[in-house]
Amino acid sequence: MKRARTTHVDAGLVDEATAGGATAVIYVRVSTKEQAERAGDPEGYSIPAQREACTRKAASLGAIVIDEFVDRGESARTADRPELQRLLDFVRENAVTYAIVHKIDRLARNRADDVAINLALKQAGVQLVSVTENIDETPSGILLHGIMSSIAEFYSRNLANEVIKGSVQKAKAGGTPTRAPTGYLNVRRIVNGQEIRTVEIDPERGPLMAWAFEAYASGGWTTRTLLAELTERGLTSTPGPKTPAKPLGTSNLQRLLRHPYYMGIVRYREVLYAGKHEPLVTPETWQKVQERLAANNFAGEKQREHNHYLKGSVYCGACGSRLVVSHAKNRHGTIYPYFICIGRQQRRTTCTQQAIRIDQTEDAVAAVYAAIRLTADQVDQVRDFILDEMNKLRAGTDHERTRQQRRLAKLHDERKKVLDAHYADAIPLDLLKTEQARITAEIAATETRLAAADNDFAAAEANLIKALALIEDCEGAYLNAPDNLRRQFNQAFFKRLLIDDNYNITGELAEPFETLLSEDIRQAAALRAGAELIVAVDEVFRTAAEDPSDEPELAHAGARPRQGPAPTVRIAQGLKEKTMVGAEGLEPPTPSL
Repeated sequence: MKRARTTHVDAGLVDEATAGGATAVIYVRVSTKEQAERAGDPEGYSIPAQREACTRKAASLGAIVIDEFVDRGESARTADRPELQRLLDFVRENAVTYAIVHKIDRLARNRADDVAINLALKQAGVQLVSVTENIDETPSGILLHGIMSSIAEFYSRNLANEVIKGSVQKAKAGGTPTRAPTGYLNVRRIVNGQEIRTVEIDPERGPLMAWAFEAYASGGWTTRTLLAELTERGLTSTPGPKTPAKPLGTSNLQRLLRHPYYMGIVRYREVLYAGKHEPLVTPETWQKVQERLAANNFAGEKQREHNHYLKGSVYCGACGSRLVVSHAKNRHGTIYPYFICIGRQQRRTTCTQQAIRIDQTEDAVAAVYAAIRLTADQVDQVRDFILDEMNKLRAGTDHERTRQQRRLAKLHDERKKVLDAHYADAIPLDLLKTEQARITAEIAATETRLAAADNDFAAAEANLIKALALIEDCEGAYLNAPDNLRRQFNQAFFKRLLIDDNYNITGELAEPFETLLSEDIRQAAALRAGAELIVAVDEVFRTAAEDPSDEPELAHAGARPRQGPAPTVRIAQGLKEKTMVGAEGLEPPTPSL
């Protein structure tokens, strides 16, 4: 820290003082930068006033002030202050009679530091002098010194408790008692002549942090790749009065992604409060991010020098461990890229699966898309069936919305009761944290269900059509996609792809494709389409029976009027085409049928 103005006397006076006259050093301190720079003066009001009082005291003692030490904006809660430590070093190396302070609390505000500082001064042969308190080496002076030291410690601790109490009250009211994280700005506004401190979304960093949560929740990013993309987009830390903006680090990004502030929750002293600031993400998105962070920390998924678009998607078909890239070189120097089981490599499992060629793995994965794609007729059947079911769900939406709103209100009330119990010392902090974590998870789940109940059916219909269009052309789209898009294809369609050393793949579909491609949905959709076909055929023949004049048109179309019972539709198990005409066909039934 830059030193304050230092008073030096000429060499003759110093020699005279050293020869027999009394010498003194003075120490002054202010706790905050605002105090030090008040009224635009670099020393404010307090520092000159303390210096003047200490100088007068030195003159009354007949001592020459040979140096002064000033700590600006340094708390006395600790003795680790630059100028105080320099003063103690100075008195050890120079003959000093008095160390003068304006008040004892300028020197220390806890008894342990006060004892240590006084011991250091005594060992150097220096007497501590207070301008405003009559402390000396007499019994009454020592008693007064101890009392004043205890009062200073009481004041410091009581002030800290009052500050904490005020901050807790602010947090309970939804305010932000600390500096807001990246993406928000602490701002001061004058309202009706009063200064109001609040928090607003940073127009530059806020949208980037919102995108970071959405992107990481989607499952297509690691924290390293996400950080690289955010840095490329210009995300930096919020600058301070003396700290410039700089790119974030990986650990800092992970800490921000775990911060509940972004979903509207204030965390202060390990307790969660409902905040008044505008959230950047929904509770369900925040919860997804927490689950992905926990899963990635457990799995240890990283992208190192051997990167490939299938990494993170392909897993060992024998033991379920991840497959990682390995480059093997033969005796001729030719390098062959392989996927190997990390469980076998690190001997974490008893897996015996052999290494598999990457190029053949790529072909096997591409073949999966050919196997799961639907025909145009199947896409139409699934779309019509799901849209019909969605229309049925509309009727139960109001009831579900009401039920989830009641559940949400109950959870918020439960959170308040838990907080009130903690304030009344009825439950300890560790139990409070456990209960708040449980309630937060349940609130996220309830709001997810509420969002589902409030779902925009038009948007859901549009997304359904997009997903089915992707399923119909997934093979071609995957084959024509670049590597980075193939990675996103695999992570969107599949939870994981299990592959054995014979290149047999078992794909575990992710939603919504798990539902859209399920056998139950396809069979139900085919049944519905078959039922509609029966109705359509019955309608044609009913019309023909009522109006024989239509029969020539039917004959011209290659059909004959129906005679006998209506045809039936069956589901052919094991066949690609599931809708089949009954045994009687469109011809008149024979006696054998």
